[in-house]
Amino acid sequence: MSDLPRKAVTRTAKLATLPLSFAGRATWSLGKRIGGRSAELVGSELQQRTAEQLFSVLGELKGGAMKLGQALSVFESALPESMAGPYRAALTKLQEAAPPMPTASVRAALAERLGEDWRELFLEFDERPAAAASIGQVHRAVWHDGREVAVKIQYPGAGEALLSDLTQLGRLARLFGPLIPGMDLKPLIEELRERVAEELDYGLEAEAQRVYAEEFLDDPGVLVPGVVCQREQVLVTEWLSGIPLSRVIAEGTPEERDRAGQLLARFLFSGTARTGLLHADAHPGNFRLVPGPAGEPVSAWRLGVMDFGTVNRLPGGLPPVIGEALRMSLDGQAGEVYARLVAEGFVKPSIELDPQAVLDYLLPIIEPARVAEFAFSRKWLREQAARIADPRSAAHQLGRRLNLPPSYLLIHRVTLSTIGVLCQLGATVRMRDELAAGLPGFEPPEERPVEKQSSE
Repeated sequence: MSDLPRKAVTRTAKLATLPLSFAGRATWSLGKRIGGRSAELVGSELQQRTAEQLFSVLGELKGGAMKLGQALSVFESALPESMAGPYRAALTKLQEAAPPMPTASVRAALAERLGEDWRELFLEFDERPAAAASIGQVHRAVWHDGREVAVKIQYPGAGEALLSDLTQLGRLARLFGPLIPGMDLKPLIEELRERVAEELDYGLEAEAQRVYAEEFLDDPGVLVPGVVCQREQVLVTEWLSGIPLSRVIAEGTPEERDRAGQLLARFLFSGTARTGLLHADAHPGNFRLVPGPAGEPVSAWRLGVMDFGTVNRLPGGLPPVIGEALRMSLDGQAGEVYARLVAEGFVKPSIELDPQAVLDYLLPIIEPARVAEFAFSRKWLREQAARIADPRSAAHQLGRRLNLPPSYLLIHRVTLSTIGVLCQLGATVRMRDELAAGLPGFEPPEERPVEKQSSE
């Protein structure tokens, strides 16, 4: 099949065009500036051209390249506004679509995986993909019992493509520095690579989705489609209608943004406590805001959740030490917080840090938990990113001396991703309520101030 460039040499060659293209654009930029054009104007054009070419390659290759693009997309809010514009449109494209497989390849894949009589399983099957993502694409259909379903088909050669892409992208990680200033992408790429096997196993995905669907059956805030059928490299689930979160981000009303943000935070914390699973792919393409019957207020709408291919299994929910350290931080207990961080491996035994300095480093990050309501914004996230990324700052120096234990890597990434989406939404969220309900060890004191705080 020719729908997915599978040979490592082909995919590596495509990715290798990136540094050459970046170098060429840098030369173009210098020439324009020598010609008298302002650095700001030339820089903006350079960023736009870089974004278009970078994400065109990532989207075409799908696989690990597409997966990295989706992971990066949630951090777009952390970019300085002068840089964010050129990247925003290109990043958003990665959240919802990618070049699809040809129809002939779709038919051949279904015949191989469901049998030559696969059409008899459906009353209707739309051969045009409804969505295309990193390792598979989705088709809308009607199951033989009349249910509307989503049929997810894994791209042939997806496993080989994922490993090839992520190996090559690891070598090119430094090229992505301008996208997320101050962020080291190598650990992110390595962590994505380690989870390739889970992502490719639709049996594991179906198992996780069944757990979520059963737990959230008839839930007033979260909707998880049921699993209808699962075969090797094919997963059939109930169809999920609704407004894509990317559209809510782009054009949603304040009420829709707040509702989506509140439910996303609830799903992250309470969902993990209820299921013992952490949904680890928190980018906007995996969520829908689902309206109820006509006339129902936005405050009653639900959050639809899809794609359970990457989950972290946490039978006891999130580690209680996270909630305990958060509560102690809010109470100003620098020594106690520091002791917990040392015990959990966030501070290596060979390093000594000032507990109060560590607390000062953490407090701005956990600001959303200090008040009854917090208004997330791109401005607030940019301030946090700049504070930590500036190599001249004390926060940057201290952050470099902290350690992230492997067992917390995925939790950390999901939390950052969720905060990134909340800032893209610009949602006002009762974060403290969600932490109290779903984060073991977090019990905010009653005397905590109850006013709403804005991050603007």
